[in-house]
Amino acid sequence: MDPWPRIVVHADMDAFYAAVEQLDDPSLRGKPVLVGPKSGRGVVLTASYEARPYGVGSAMPMGTALRRCPDAIVVGPRFDRYQEISSQVMGILADFSPRVEALSMDEAFVDMTGAERLFGTPREMGLRIKQAVREATSLDISVGVASTKYVAKVASAEDKPDGLTVVPADRAKAWLAPLPVSRLWGAGRKTVPRLQALGLSTIGDVAAADATALARLGGVGAHFHALANARDPRGVRRTRVAKSIGSDRTLVADTSCREDIELHLRRAAERIGRRLRAKRYVARGVRVRLKTQRFQMLTRQRKLKKPVDLGAELMAAGESLLGQFDHPGPFRLVGMAAFDLAERKGDRQLDLFEDHAARELETTIDRLMHRFGRGVLMRARDLADSGTVAADGVNLDYLDNPT
Repeated sequence: MDPWPRIVVHADMDAFYAAVEQLDDPSLRGKPVLVGPKSGRGVVLTASYEARPYGVGSAMPMGTALRRCPDAIVVGPRFDRYQEISSQVMGILADFSPRVEALSMDEAFVDMTGAERLFGTPREMGLRIKQAVREATSLDISVGVASTKYVAKVASAEDKPDGLTVVPADRAKAWLAPLPVSRLWGAGRKTVPRLQALGLSTIGDVAAADATALARLGGVGAHFHALANARDPRGVRRTRVAKSIGSDRTLVADTSCREDIELHLRRAAERIGRRLRAKRYVARGVRVRLKTQRFQMLTRQRKLKKPVDLGAELMAAGESLLGQFDHPGPFRLVGMAAFDLAERKGDRQLDLFEDHAARELETTIDRLMHRFGRGVLMRARDLADSGTVAADGVNLDYLDNPT
């Protein structure tokens, strides 16, 4: 066997949230499961493989999913449990290589270059990773092995669930060629039709395309051409860097009321502040998201004069952004994200002009929740119905890229 220039593994848990629910509740096994808010207004976070033959998938409105699969069982998300298993899986991957780059809770790249003497051939590496995850968690993981991150990522999705696909460097271009252009990393709903309008329906078409034709797509054209030719110089980053931390909530009823929007925005700010402090991050930017009843997502964002990690500080920035929205509503979703994150080194230096009472209050609540659970303390105004379709908001750590 010719030596591989690099060995990159992409490991991706299969229907992660749904698989965890089926693991913890044996009565759900073998049945179609939808993880998400128990309301037609919410969206599906994950669909089990038993539900997918009905055309159900992630990000689909729950009402649509239930019409397609009326026998599906809807289970509310438990993010603490998913994070617990995610940490376990990432620890297992770190046993195989110090170079692990997590993309989300359920997928990561692992650089296994030079590890043949420890773990065998690239295929044997994939098998051993799958076995280790299975033994530790009783869950399946699909693995792609290639010489570039892009090909490894495409390969991991090729034979799901519980798949293993190995693509050597000298066969990568030919292996990619018959796949549709939608499999190009970064080709989304808007880009795929543009590629097809140029007569490019497969990755092989893009690989053979003239540079002048691809230039009509802008800078992304050269990027797609490189990927289609199995060229991807990006290395596996060792550190897990959060791009942003966010929380979105779909509302029980659409609202145009500024007071209602601020209520949900404040809850999001407090959740994000707690996660920033727990992860020892500070944020240098805040983004507010509002989704209209026609599902149009509106965003406004701003950079901050100084890094923050308090809910009160995030909320102050969020309130200032609300005035920049010119859409009258009504809105079905209210969300916030803290971005441009930096790791906080050592103990936090107190700011002379900081509201120390606010910090003492929020950090005291942190300690109480850590010791007694999240339900130990809440604001009086939150004792009433939350007004959202989910009991817990989605934490968009590591994923929420501004568009």
